[in-house]
Amino acid sequence: EHEDKEEELQPRDPVVVVMGHVDHGKTSLLDAIRKTKVIEGEAGGITQHIGAYRVKIGGKPITFLDTPGHEAFTAMRARGAELTDVAILVVAADDGVMPQTVEAINHAQAAKVPIVVAVNKIDVPGANPEKVRGQLTEFGLVPEEYGGDTMFVDISAKQNLHVDKLLEAVLLTADAELDLRANPDMDARGATVEARLDKGRGAVATVLVQQGTLHVGDAIVAGTSYGRVRAMLDENGQPMEAAGPSTPVQVLGLTSVPTAGDLFLVASDDRAARQIAEKRQATERAAQLAKRRKVVSLEDFKKKFAESEIDMLNIVIKGDSSGSVEALEDSLMKIEVSDEVGIQVIHRGVGAITQNDVNLATVDKAVIIGFNVRPNRQVADLAEREGVEIKYYSVIYRAIEDIEASLKGMLKPEYEEVVTSHSE
Repeated sequence: EHEDKEEELQPRDPVVVVMGHVDHGKTSLLDAIRKTKVIEGEAGGITQHIGAYRVKIGGKPITFLDTPGHEAFTAMRARGAELTDVAILVVAADDGVMPQTVEAINHAQAAKVPIVVAVNKIDVPGANPEKVRGQLTEFGLVPEEYGGDTMFVDISAKQNLHVDKLLEAVLLTADAELDLRANPDMDARGATVEARLDKGRGAVATVLVQQGTLHVGDAIVAGTSYGRVRAMLDENGQPMEAAGPSTPVQVLGLTSVPTAGDLFLVASDDRAARQIAEKRQATERAAQLAKRRKVVSLEDFKKKFAESEIDMLNIVIKGDSSGSVEALEDSLMKIEVSDEVGIQVIHRGVGAITQNDVNLATVDKAVIIGFNVRPNRQVADLAEREGVEIKYYSVIYRAIEDIEASLKGMLKPEYEEVVTSHSE
């Protein structure tokens, strides 16, 4: 831990997260913000996966993190709130407060992040911004006009109405409630927002620098992966030499794909980075092995015997980015059909489905789930020969529905006698 002295601290930009229910207009709001604030001539097409970008407002930059709205992304969303200084809660004026709206409020409040409410879709017939204000007071978000301290801004992301007022409200809230300072002159540390495997470039991680400055050529460790920063790109794909606090960048040069939410830090040299990562890998491997081999006491034995009656569905999950793999695993583990059947995720990873995955599935009689990824020709042939089933999905809901259905299929049929008639 580096103790910062007062004189070393310099102001940094606020990091803002946009949260809210699915289909309430989070992405259209971000698009509106980007269109109005991105200097003409910059590439405005920002991919979903980088999930972080900067926008200048009156010369002051703000960093935005985009968190997906669907409940399966709770795991990522909880982390999204931890990296941020201010949360914008998007609520549709025609729809009001919904389950994920409440969840977003809870995450933000648990992380002690001040909230600015954007009441979206005020141009839609049936819009009732006042009703939204009333509903939100129940959750402790009292509008300023009612004597509270939460700023509410009525906007329309589609018509681009009052979006600038919303951004001003964010800056005001950040200035009033937070002391946003960091020391840019130390070794960088921060968190991984998203990570994926790119065909040409290897592991690409989007990181948010929280303290210090990250330079090209630094040796870094993120979770169990390590490497040297070969190149850094900003959200428009332009190369950067250095990234200060509150800056999101894409980092190339890691040896493996870190998990979304892993903290990263700069090590003194390559060797130190490798040793830290290898130590972490060893601990993780030991924990996994311990999970597989449990020492059984006599009391446990009865329980184990009862559990051996349970039919387990083994699953191998592979996806295109670590965030989606984690979200998928999270939602599959929540499926409960009955006490007789259960789910076990025996392996998960980022990248295409490999021969290794198929071999593992053969041994453990598992089903492979590919989320936005496919195997190559040889691997597909091997799976066919070994009789391993590979399912492909690009929507989380579909995968959940299918797994639930197959679990129900594993249930043993129940027989009962029904009297249809009596004859005399």
